[in-house]
Amino acid sequence: MRDGFNRNIEYIRVSVTDRCNFRCLYCMPAAGVRLLEHADILTYEEILRLLSLLGRAGFRRVRLTGGEPLIRKGFADFVREVAALRYFEDIAVTTNGSLLAEMAFPLKAAGLKRVNISLDTVNVNRFSHITGGGKLSRVIEGVEAALLAGLSPVKLNVVLTDILQQSDISYFVDLVQTSPVSVRFIEYMPISQCDVSAGMSIPALKQTIETLGGLLTPTSMSYANGPAKYFRLSGSKGTFGFITPISEHFCGSCNRVRLTADGKIKPCLLSNQEYDIKTALRGEISDKNLLRLLERAITAKPAGHDLVDRMNAPGFCRNMSQIGG
Repeated sequence: MRDGFNRNIEYIRVSVTDRCNFRCLYCMPAAGVRLLEHADILTYEEILRLLSLLGRAGFRRVRLTGGEPLIRKGFADFVREVAALRYFEDIAVTTNGSLLAEMAFPLKAAGLKRVNISLDTVNVNRFSHITGGGKLSRVIEGVEAALLAGLSPVKLNVVLTDILQQSDISYFVDLVQTSPVSVRFIEYMPISQCDVSAGMSIPALKQTIETLGGLLTPTSMSYANGPAKYFRLSGSKGTFGFITPISEHFCGSCNRVRLTADGKIKPCLLSNQEYDIKTALRGEISDKNLLRLLERAITAKPAGHDLVDRMNAPGFCRNMSQIGG
């Protein structure tokens, strides 16, 4: 499906819940956010109807997010139903990893292909601080379970905040040298008023990695036409990825839209523009007319974001916990 700038939009990120068992500083403000009523959250059946329509229209990739998607009841069965649609060559999940030790094998059996796990520090105290009490050991167990289950690739998402220290970077250097994981560093996007600050720049980070592990060599790999640029250390089993939504944005090649847990299509993460799909879903709309609504939302996808110009405006965008990671 083409947007108004002739970009091929074939990837949707679906938030299945706004609930999460963590309270990450960059995702949710200290005061918290008002949670959705259960009746306002799309049912699995409603999501499947949308995915079936989008699959028929040419979408081939879906990522399931939250909140924390693994806490929603029946999630593995839902993944199985998404896989049964037969449209999606890539079914992925973004998770905080805290429940993955128990669910990695069932999710793999259900049809999940790969997983992204948030891991912003490997210091126990800093991890507890940034996640609002999360246990680092549970996430490490989840990473190990994902590898054992055969989910591939296993990606670790590290947001570049002031929480990240050189000891963390040293850990990740050792990890990619011995494990087939991809550690991806993501520039912090201050899209809401949260109690965290940006960390080191990508150039400074690369220099630190090379000091610790040797020369970074660019690779030609690309997962699902994503925005990361990947590098490898000599002899390493894993890779490093760098995602630069602010310093070197990739809007011109963006291929995705988002569906929030409360049934809004967001053509762009960094825009307040949203299209209500839930009301139509819960009416008597035909598949043909529902697809027209989806096409209208996708056609309206902006050429790019203006985050740098707007990021000091209070509340200019929903919190990540409300949008979906």
